[in-house]
Amino acid sequence: MKRIILATVAAAALWGGTASAQTSGPGGDAALKAAVQADYDANLGALFDWFHRNPELSGREVQTSARMAQELTALGYDVTTGVGGTGVVAVLRNGVGPTVMIRADMDGLPLQERSGLANASTARQIDADGTEKPVMHACGHDVHITALVGTARQMAARKANWSGTLVLIAQPAEERIFGARMMIEDGLYTRFPKPDYALAFHVSADLATGKIEAPLGITASSSDSVDIAVKGVGTHGAYPHLGVDPVLVASQIVVSLQTLRSREVNPLEGAVVTVGSIHGGIKHNIISEQVDLQLTVRSDSPEVRTQLLDGIDRIAKNTALALGVPEDRLPVVTRSKTETTPPTINDAPTAQRVRDLFASAFGAEVLHDGERTGMGAEDFAYFVTPESGVKGVYFSVGGTPEAELEGAAGHHSPLFKITPEPSVTLGVEASVIAAEGLMPKVAG
Repeated sequence: MKRIILATVAAAALWGGTASAQTSGPGGDAALKAAVQADYDANLGALFDWFHRNPELSGREVQTSARMAQELTALGYDVTTGVGGTGVVAVLRNGVGPTVMIRADMDGLPLQERSGLANASTARQIDADGTEKPVMHACGHDVHITALVGTARQMAARKANWSGTLVLIAQPAEERIFGARMMIEDGLYTRFPKPDYALAFHVSADLATGKIEAPLGITASSSDSVDIAVKGVGTHGAYPHLGVDPVLVASQIVVSLQTLRSREVNPLEGAVVTVGSIHGGIKHNIISEQVDLQLTVRSDSPEVRTQLLDGIDRIAKNTALALGVPEDRLPVVTRSKTETTPPTINDAPTAQRVRDLFASAFGAEVLHDGERTGMGAEDFAYFVTPESGVKGVYFSVGGTPEAELEGAAGHHSPLFKITPEPSVTLGVEASVIAAEGLMPKVAG
């Protein structure tokens, strides 16, 4: 682990004087808006381009981590690298007051970019499984880390507007939902100031640029990766009565798993059981000995999560028994210990406070209150568990111009793209407004 400590650089020296007084109301803080735009033109636009061209896979964000540490160190933050693997923690103290943490995730996805952009990624990287894969930022994490640097610059420049401690983190491995947990296990809340509040935002390709979505409750579902090894008794394909066909057993399990959603979970509750991978067999006329299934399981409550996971166990084993699988060859169901996260649920009073700050700064029309369109997951949940006592707010900013929303590629698509300038600048402004509002200036 490497620890970098740089003597604090005065924000006034960086930005030519003290922060300007706020001008609230629709349109935002005029001084903040101008400063963020100037920063994008001078620094953040090029930084985003670099991140977009140089994505890295989950847990292997070596260059990204080093660049984040370099940028944050140059702004006078106390920076520590190697937290939870490649994670970066930056701390700025500004007197007595609350502690606010702002998180940005930094990993890319194993996809070959086909966005048609001039700066489309051509990066390739050896993944943890030893396989070389293409890499692209297909979920907007390049926006998040660029905006974190922009937020860091503005918060350092505007210390006259807030009091407390600011903790910024660049988190690895969100796409495989183990990075947040690794940072917590590596002492994020014991080695560094523990936050009273935690903030994060996600750029959204299906939300218009200039819009912000900040729910008062759930923002992302739980996620669990589950593997099922379905075993059989191998034999010749022309003599099926001499064996037990695991392809048939696995097929019945796949169909039966859908009864969890359709017949066991309350229809008003969110629940998904998706079999994303099925592999088995080696030849046309051979009944194999094993078929492997890979599942993703989503829910919106701990109770439904338990119901689904327990139901998968029950269905897999009892379906096998019903189809004649010997008791010593029943399916082996394994829940991933790394690719798992509880639901992300905003603290309602804090989320309302942040929404009010956004409405006051930008005008109420900035807030979008649409219904959830899917059950995506987020490991930000680990930072704001009920046991932690940390009050969390996870919000979204629009990434696609209104006129281009129809037909826009979704997240995790090789065609994914967002419009960087309005996404980054609004992300910075919103993060600064929320952080300053949660850390009001203490007189004297």
